[in-house]
Amino acid sequence: MRQQFSQVLEKASMGSELTKEDIVTLLQALPGEEEEQLFQLADKVRRENHGDAVHLRGIIEFSNYCRNDCHYCGLRRSNKDLKRYRIPMEEIIEAARYAAALGYGTIVLQAGEDPYYSGEQLADMIRRVKEVGDFAVTVCVGERSREDYELMRKAGADRYLLKHETADPELFAQMRPGTSFEERIKRLNWLRELGFQVGSGNMIGLPGQTVETLAEDILLLKELDVEMAGIGPFIPHHQTPLKDCGPGDLKLTLKALAVARLVLPLAHLPATTAVGTLHPEGRKLALSCGANVIMPNLSPATYRQMYQIYPEKAGSKEDADESHERITTLVKEMGRQISTGRGDSPKEHFKNGPAC
Repeated sequence: MRQQFSQVLEKASMGSELTKEDIVTLLQALPGEEEEQLFQLADKVRRENHGDAVHLRGIIEFSNYCRNDCHYCGLRRSNKDLKRYRIPMEEIIEAARYAAALGYGTIVLQAGEDPYYSGEQLADMIRRVKEVGDFAVTVCVGERSREDYELMRKAGADRYLLKHETADPELFAQMRPGTSFEERIKRLNWLRELGFQVGSGNMIGLPGQTVETLAEDILLLKELDVEMAGIGPFIPHHQTPLKDCGPGDLKLTLKALAVARLVLPLAHLPATTAVGTLHPEGRKLALSCGANVIMPNLSPATYRQMYQIYPEKAGSKEDADESHERITTLVKEMGRQISTGRGDSPKEHFKNGPAC
């Protein structure tokens, strides 16, 4: 291994704080021995802080309407070829009951930024889902007012996922017209102030992204002190301006995930659906280099293929039983076990029960 890489890896193994230059060095790990050493260290840090349990977060994608026009996302409002839907409340509750029966620790209520739903309606959805079983609720509905976030928190929402996508403000504005990086960060800070367990994250392989930008992404996640970091590859959608761009690189995605584990030892890191879409063994690979969460799709089969952030999404052609069976088999094959708890953050503030 290169001397500089060895020195930084040793520094990381001691739990020392990594600089931007250190992170860049690790992200540039060469194929072979360097990558293997990085992945092994990340897996060791994961085991020391989270054990061998894999947390299942069941996602219900309840609406694919979106007011935004992001260049990378198939749900963008300019995509007129997408059939739009909103799942009726009773079907959402039924999906939650299914999750409760399987012992899931978390339900994720996810949608595009759909202005149809008021803060009160979202709060009611959260309350009704929480009545179904003893699980945490994560909400992922984008940028809302502070008042809406407060309503959701009071209704029982435990966590909120709001990916920053990229830490480069200019690239952010280019990829997400009509929105700003500053507004995104403001809302992430609101969520922290309101007592949510906060999730954020970024894409790997956006056009114009650099390894230095990726280092800034990881440092931002550390600065935000997130409880969850979703890091996955960009996958182009044919109904977006980025349709002719190549997807994010699998190895770079895995390296970013591994480095994030070293920088954020207590954070939950999912083996994302996107990495499972990019490569048939993607989720296994991610679980081998720092990830400890999988997010199975629990949406009714009728709606799955219409939630097209990117095409051919892993699990989109399965029903909930098939998704669950495939993921539990994958976890067992790796010698890991499915978590039976809520999977709250192991941080002192959260680990003894629901966030407050």
